[in-house]
Amino acid sequence: MRNIRLTLAYDGTEFLGWQVQARGRTVQGEVMRALERMHRREVKVTAAGRTDTGVHADGQVISFRTDIDSIPAENYHVALNSYLPRDVQALCSSEADDRFHARFSAVRRVYRYLWTSSPAIHPSIRHRVTRLKYQPSIARLNRLARPLLGTHDFSTFTPSAEPSEHRIRTVEHVAFYPLGHLVVMQIAANAFLWRMVRSIAGTLIELDKLAAEPVEVEGRLAARDHAAAGPSAPAGGLVLHRVDYE
Repeated sequence: MRNIRLTLAYDGTEFLGWQVQARGRTVQGEVMRALERMHRREVKVTAAGRTDTGVHADGQVISFRTDIDSIPAENYHVALNSYLPRDVQALCSSEADDRFHARFSAVRRVYRYLWTSSPAIHPSIRHRVTRLKYQPSIARLNRLARPLLGTHDFSTFTPSAEPSEHRIRTVEHVAFYPLGHLVVMQIAANAFLWRMVRSIAGTLIELDKLAAEPVEVEGRLAARDHAAAGPSAPAGGLVLHRVDYE
């Protein structure tokens, strides 16, 4: 049995997130259905992260075991694509060490959130961008983001229903920058809580509108109460950009 590591990209618009649900279309469900057609049996799949309803991915990593020896590992993504729908595609594949696990071997997840204040959004990215009714200050947003760096209890930025017992995470990088007419927030951490990135994104945009200072972010982070967060940003602007491994 080989352990296959594979990178996926998907448009999350029509999915109820990554994880298989009792009802509704999911990315994991489509991948498992494709693998079952190839293997003629159920194949369990593990992902680096469980993206929510409407969230996209450019670099989701999955791992699974296969007993098909006729497909070279580096061509496995090509074979899988012939069974996948057009809104989920495998980008590359390789054979991994037997100990490799898409989730537990990951050391860093990197997300991007995209906004625009342009009156027109190009049709090719219409599902990936959130429209703003004002022009944000990138300099202020970067100042507001600084208190989030490091290891903290991020309870403020996740709903109370978050299942994790421990809500301490380490944010290694968070920065806002322009990309053409877009404003991008890129954030990297060892792991993220449920809806954490969207909550951070929405809160920082709210505080930018109020011309707030970083001390306001410090206070909200210290509150460890989701009631202290601003409105969460819509799911459609969020993209799992990549996952890093040692």
